[in-house]
Amino acid sequence: MASTYSFDVVSQVDMQEVDNAINQSMKEIGNRYDFKGCKAEIELNGSEIKLLAEDDYKLTAMKEVLSSKLFKRGISPKAISYAKKEDASLGTVRQNATLVNGLSKDQCKVVTQLIKNSKLKVQAQINDDKVKVTSKDKDILQECIQLLKAEDFEFPIQFNNYR
Repeated sequence: MASTYSFDVVSQVDMQEVDNAINQSMKEIGNRYDFKGCKAEIELNGSEIKLLAEDDYKLTAMKEVLSSKLFKRGISPKAISYAKKEDASLGTVRQNATLVNGLSKDQCKVVTQLIKNSKLKVQAQINDDKVKVTSKDKDILQECIQLLKAEDFEFPIQFNNYR
């Protein structure tokens, strides 16, 4: 038996699920009556999503469709950071979005501070863009996971490498 157990707190996005959600969104937009004959595109380039629509109403509708498809595929709406919308050519509207991958140093500090303030017998250590939590008791690690799930962070978190 291992003397210590651990898990990692991360913020990761499954790019295959994002691609599937974008394809489903484009299919739904293509079938919707209010989008018939309109210019509407959602494009994925790496971790960038580009939305292009004829007007603000259609852009908002596209974002709602995309958010619902991402949510159904297990991706938090907090994982997308939208930039300012801008006017494009021929009267269309464009908006870029970035997928958030990895925790920043400040976000790691927020997670570790919450863990330390909880007074659970665990150690939290920042490793690059994740937080490693270790303990000698599996039950305490489970309590720590429940504590983190109950907290409403401004960023998405997941748990992996539970050993």
